[in-house]
Amino acid sequence: MATNLEWAGEEVIHWYRERFGKSEETHAIMKTDLAGGLLPSGKLGANAAWWAVMILALNVNEVMKREALAKVEGAQQRAVARMKILRFHLVNIVARVVRHGRRLILRISADHPSLPVLVGMRQRIMELAMPPPG
Repeated sequence: MATNLEWAGEEVIHWYRERFGKSEETHAIMKTDLAGGLLPSGKLGANAAWWAVMILALNVNEVMKREALAKVEGAQQRAVARMKILRFHLVNIVARVVRHGRRLILRISADHPSLPVLVGMRQRIMELAMPPPG
């Protein structure tokens, strides 16, 4: 095993064993959930741009799951879900977009099961947007 980590040998081996299978899981997510396996053309530049956008989407998705979704009560099980599951529960929901007074409003049924999660995520994102006190 070769590494550039400056740890003791046994510590490096334990670290590698802990992450066993994670790279394959991430690769599957990139290919299936985020369309990384469907490159748009035969041109290297276009495919490289597609891959870069897909990697950016993967990173934004992971940060949102870790920082917004995991902190919302009742949504912790969704914080470990793959993008395909999140798409059906949080992205592809029935709602009405209303423009009123220079504002964009999303109207969702009050009894929709995803409403508390969406409201909690929005509150958490607003907390993250605030500068630290002091």
